[in-house]
Amino acid sequence: MFSAWDCRERPPEEGAAAGLQGFGVDKNFLSSLKGILLETELALTFIIFICFTASISAYMAAALLEFFITLAFLFLYATQYYQRFDRLNWPCLDFLRCVSAIIIFLVVSFAAVTSREGAAIAAFVFGIILVSVFAYDAFKIYRTELMSRTTEGDQQ
Repeated sequence: MFSAWDCRERPPEEGAAAGLQGFGVDKNFLSSLKGILLETELALTFIIFICFTASISAYMAAALLEFFITLAFLFLYATQYYQRFDRLNWPCLDFLRCVSAIIIFLVVSFAAVTSREGAAIAAFVFGIILVSVFAYDAFKIYRTELMSRTTEGDQQ
């Protein structure tokens, strides 16, 4: 007969039961360029959210929304869970996330700097830095994913 100790010593079974064990975080992704970019975007978005909360609370919703969207993408990429949704074009979604964040943070940052408060000026500075990080991320996505797909389509 099997005892409780025998169940613990056996390796997990393959198949459907193995998928229910939880989310495994890919540490290689977190140390890759894409992982570092997402972590930087997440940290800067949180800092901007804190700055907007301290100065102009009307603009904090944009930073909070981008924080949750970036957190969701970081979670999906780090756990490789995005591969289960194979019908979605993830590079295109990621590119659109970056472009929309660039537009949102440019508008909000320039609108916030007009108040001339200390926290709003700090939010402006961090916003410009964040826009450059999002622009670099969008450039890398376009260059690696979207350009390779267009050249493959032209060759066929």
